[in-house]
Amino acid sequence: MAIGVAEIVHKYLTNLLQTQAEVAILLATGNSQIQFLDALIALGGIDWLRVTLFHLDEYLGIKADHQASFRRYLRERVEIKVLPRHFHYLEGDCLEPIKECDRYSKLLQAQPIDLCCLGIGENGHLAFNDPAVADFQDTSGVKLVKLDLDNRQQQVNTGQFPNLEAVPQYAFTVTIPTICAAKKIICLAPDQRKAKIVKETLQGNITTNCPASILRLQPQATLFLDINSAHLL
Repeated sequence: MAIGVAEIVHKYLTNLLQTQAEVAILLATGNSQIQFLDALIALGGIDWLRVTLFHLDEYLGIKADHQASFRRYLRERVEIKVLPRHFHYLEGDCLEPIKECDRYSKLLQAQPIDLCCLGIGENGHLAFNDPAVADFQDTSGVKLVKLDLDNRQQQVNTGQFPNLEAVPQYAFTVTIPTICAAKKIICLAPDQRKAKIVKETLQGNITTNCPASILRLQPQATLFLDINSAHLL
């Protein structure tokens, strides 16, 4: 699945760079993205000096070199390998979080997002838009949210933190409307632990109780599953 998605994204980006001077990409993190990012970079042939990168979320109060930091994840897995024109990071350890939301929102608004890469959380979240804080009509580009228990437990389950107490309670997240404004959305949701939420995303009501369900209203969005995450469909 990861290789197939990488080939689709690679073709999209190379075609786009033939018709416009620059491209902007909004990247996700997490286990669902690792093989995809590796495969995309390995294909080569993309002029990364014409690409500006953003990311979807970051924990509040976490340093850039923390093992669970999304900045570290993307710096090590993407930035140092491709050397893009710019990589704009959410500064999780900033001193003024509300100002950081405003700063990053303005960066995202300054240019159209050509591609947004996503995963789906076990509670249906997109980025850190958990059911309790997701807003399909959000007027903010980036906001500070409290993470729900299911989300924090997922971070433990995937090995990012040793226990629940170690997981930060708050995080920055790009909002749902900002995600949906991307010209193309690629969502990867592999693994059997995603099967229940995939079924709800595709067959349940379109509601913030399952934030990922909003993707069904986005004609530019494609959801990729493997046999394990699709087995309840």
